Amino acid sequence: MEWSRYSAVLFDLDGVVTPTALVHMRAWREMFTAFLEGRADQAPYTDEDYYAHVDGLPRDDGVRGFLASRGISLPDGTPDDPPEAETVNGLGNRKNQAFNAILTRDGVTPYPGTVEVIHLLADAGIPMAIVSSSKNTPAVLRAAKLSHFFAVVVDGNVAEAESLAGKPAPDTFLRAAQLLGVAPATAVAVEDAVSGVAAGAAGGFGLVIGVDRGAGEGRLRQAGAGVVVGDLGELA
Repeated sequence: MEWSRYSAVLFDLDGVVTPTALVHMRAWREMFTAFLEGRADQAPYTDEDYYAHVDGLPRDDGVRGFLASRGISLPDGTPDDPPEAETVNGLGNRKNQAFNAILTRDGVTPYPGTVEVIHLLADAGIPMAIVSSSKNTPAVLRAAKLSHFFAVVVDGNVAEAESLAGKPAPDTFLRAAQLLGVAPATAVAVEDAVSGVAAGAAGGFGLVIGVDRGAGEGRLRQAGAGVVVGDLGELA
């Protein structure tokens, strides 16, 4: 991989830099499994539900997508709804509560292959950004001891503050490129979620790399990935 051909590299966080995708999956599973208990007409929540309706999306959009897939309608509520509220925001906050409990208990170790690429890019002077729908991005980067590598972070907090549409819309990727001062056509977007790959492709990035952590190579390529790898270390 000739990284020097590109002016910047924009990384998704969960599933690309850190295995927090697994923490998110566990948190979503805990939350939705408990939510569905007592609803006799509902099948149990599965990992396929995560990949089909939740993976890579902003938290509330993930809640809405899953509920819609099950024919369940809840009011949106407000962002400050307590976790026990039976609203879209309440369920989102309930999931976030589960995520933070798991992160605090178990911590997070970044993917060695991705760390190798990050060091390679840093040594080459190629600027990097994190583009994530997660509002927990700063905490995860600190836990992984990687914050200092990223000149720009566009996460769920920035998206909310600036009214940026979430993935698969390209808005957050485009905003990160703008803050880095690079043209999308000269930069690389790295994603593991189908929605994230679609966002990079829609943004006109020079290369979209899909990291297959379970979404499937075919789905990632169909969404717009020009290169698909099982681990980013393959491109070091």
